[in-house]
Amino acid sequence: MAWPHADDDLPKRQPRRRAMLGGALGLLLASGPAGAQPVKVRLGTATPGGGFPVYGAAFVEGVRRFDPALEIEAINTKGSTENVPMLEAGTLDIALVQGEVVHAALQGVGRAPADLRVLTAMYPTAGMFVVRADSPYRTIADLKGKPVAWGAGGSGLVILGRYAMDGLGLDAARDFQPIYLERAGDGPAMVLDGRVAALWGGGNGWPGFMTMARSQDGARFIAPDGDEIRRILAKHPFLKPVTQPAGSFPGQATAIPSVGSWSFVLARPGLDETAAYRIVKALHALQQASNPPPQLVDTTAANTVAVVPGREKLHPGAARFYREIGLLT
Repeated sequence: MAWPHADDDLPKRQPRRRAMLGGALGLLLASGPAGAQPVKVRLGTATPGGGFPVYGAAFVEGVRRFDPALEIEAINTKGSTENVPMLEAGTLDIALVQGEVVHAALQGVGRAPADLRVLTAMYPTAGMFVVRADSPYRTIADLKGKPVAWGAGGSGLVILGRYAMDGLGLDAARDFQPIYLERAGDGPAMVLDGRVAALWGGGNGWPGFMTMARSQDGARFIAPDGDEIRRILAKHPFLKPVTQPAGSFPGQATAIPSVGSWSFVLARPGLDETAAYRIVKALHALQQASNPPPQLVDTTAANTVAVVPGREKLHPGAARFYREIGLLT
């Protein structure tokens, strides 16, 4: 194809054009994968005020930094229990799902097994209660019969609470006065003004716990003791021992052992392999660049391969990338 203008000017124009093209290519390589096609992906999170929307915002920004052509739209939902059927229906492309809901969906507990795949592990969640620092309640037994905010109705944290209490021979709906929230962010105010005795939750930096810990009244955490942890794990072995490290929340001076599970980013059936590959590749680049946002410190390729509930559950695009970096054979 001829350059515009006179052909006799071509020799003088070519070096300049090569320099311009080289500069443009350098910008492209710096901002994302060369030749990457724009792709839009819908990400389901949860209700405002909970941990999933905060994680989702960090996830979107982290991927955008290393693959700007991959546009991820975060969508607030009712949480894990709504995200799974929305993935199955194809109204979401990927979604954040609490570990207990992942277990039920992929293993077919109370339903047919879901044809969903894991993109990446998110983080481990240690389930526990938070009360005001001046509260008289110090054990789970102390909370029996008391009003407890278990979280938003569609949240996977509610499911974790049910399993944990069931492991102790308790029914979360009958042995307490259960309150289910319209918005996850409403829980701390209910504890602080005395409408509920405790709020159940979990996760490093979980907003409900952060709000309580930063409040003028301060906060104290109630988790299963050693014997209670053993009883819960004996009845529900898919749960795991999870410890909340000291300093996770203001004023939390010691580590808190509890039970919980890993949450995952799941993908709908048929999500394009290249899109999945690009997402996990961008997340890995974020980790390699060091100083990832605090919400994503556990969202690593190594953690994903270590805790995925069966490697056949990995999305083919994710598995391809993990093979490239030597984590899978």
